[in-house]
Amino acid sequence: MIIWLLQDRLRSGGTERQTVLLARAFRDAGHEVTVVTFRPGGVLAPTLGGVRQHTLQRFDTGLNWFAPGLVRAARAAAPDVVLCMGRMANCHAGKIARALPTVTVVCTLRTGKPLPFLFRRSLRQVAHIVANSAESAAQLVRVHAVASERVSVIYNALVFPPLSSVTAVRDAGVRARFGATEATRVLLCVGMLRPEKNQRALIEVAAGLGGEIPWQLWLAGEGSARGECEALAQRLGVAERVKFLGFQADPTPLYRAADVAVLASKAESLSNFLIEAQAHGLPAVAYAAGGVGECIQNGVTGAVVEPRDAAGFGAALRGYVESPERCETAGVAARAFARAAFDPGRQAQAYLALFVRLRGAR
Repeated sequence: MIIWLLQDRLRSGGTERQTVLLARAFRDAGHEVTVVTFRPGGVLAPTLGGVRQHTLQRFDTGLNWFAPGLVRAARAAAPDVVLCMGRMANCHAGKIARALPTVTVVCTLRTGKPLPFLFRRSLRQVAHIVANSAESAAQLVRVHAVASERVSVIYNALVFPPLSSVTAVRDAGVRARFGATEATRVLLCVGMLRPEKNQRALIEVAAGLGGEIPWQLWLAGEGSARGECEALAQRLGVAERVKFLGFQADPTPLYRAADVAVLASKAESLSNFLIEAQAHGLPAVAYAAGGVGECIQNGVTGAVVEPRDAAGFGAALRGYVESPERCETAGVAARAFARAAFDPGRQAQAYLALFVRLRGAR
């Protein structure tokens, strides 16, 4: 098959990492693959590993929605399948489906944010929609009136690391780099620093642990909320304990060095961070948002807390921070769960099987 993956830009988010992973997996399975981006560049562009990239904007306009010549390029390339990744790409899905009815256009739902009008319209016009959680699939049926037979659930796949390299040993060298000792309980969150990711809530909860427990909170990522979060840490008197680590092309060393994964996101379809952290043996504590409950086996691999219940989040986190034995037990379960449920080979094959079925039904 000739497969296009459509993405506005290869920035550092979870959807973009899934785009790169799937593109390489489809290529390795023998298909002709092109990642089509609206904007040039992006920090993940060098990670395509030889997969062809076609960029629509001749120079970077800074406009995520602007896809000049998209239909013309699709007509010339004649892909069998166009898989739309991210909100802006999905907004253009209907346009491709209308202009090129012989092309199998597939939308994806990977966000807990409200959907733009063009995205909602595309849902009615494409061949199929893939949701990355059962909760997102239910939202498509319940909120957007999509027929259930037009929806499939395919979870996100593990991006880091290769499964064979997962280890339970905490990396003392990385911990020491940030001033964490063996006794320090390292809390980790990896993700873009945006308001909806709600890292400020993590700072507030961590500050509530007090000074008796030697904790650090590591926030890996960049984004518009960083300045606000830094100011909050200063105001709460925990600036020395909250470490802003910036964008991490490969967060594997952080996963191997931390003790507990934490997430306070307000809008989350399925969290790549949570499944990657658990694959490294980290128990996870997170607010319930979208498909978060499908990322964690509540009470086994971690804790899912009702949104905005800061006291409940703090109590759940304290249970792991104060008991290394409980962390270890939950970590063993988390490693087994994540490696089985989010295996990248199985996820890529699920997409390819769907494409074959949809093409055969035409």
